[in-house]
Amino acid sequence: MSMAAEIRPGTVDERELAVIATALARSAQSFRLVDADGSPIDVPVELVVMLRAIVEQLRAGNGVSVASLHAELTTVEAAEMLGVSRPHLVKLLEQGAMPHRMVGSHRRVRLVDVLAYRDRQDEQSRRALDQLTAQAEELGLYDAS
Repeated sequence: MSMAAEIRPGTVDERELAVIATALARSAQSFRLVDADGSPIDVPVELVVMLRAIVEQLRAGNGVSVASLHAELTTVEAAEMLGVSRPHLVKLLEQGAMPHRMVGSHRRVRLVDVLAYRDRQDEQSRRALDQLTAQAEELGLYDAS
């Protein structure tokens, strides 16, 4: 079973976010909820940290998506996540840049593989930028201080 949820900017009231942010900030390590029957439920620290991050992003005006790492994406969804065209993504898949599987005549890509590819691309971009900065400094074209 795959799970996905999305919250777009402006769909949650700013006052509600402020109340939630305050409650999460007051909780030291853990957080306790009360279910419909009045029974307390301890929320794991990792989830509290994630909830804080979600609230921070929403307060900054950013949308947030939560999905299972086992979720499979269509080529359109994967291309949107990577900021590339669908034909370019298909070319990447055919070149073996990411694993995928065929469902009939359609390709499916696991979310975890798309995120790993994006992380690799981001790291390569950072290294290339660092090299360009170092070359510019050597040539006296850039002063980092």
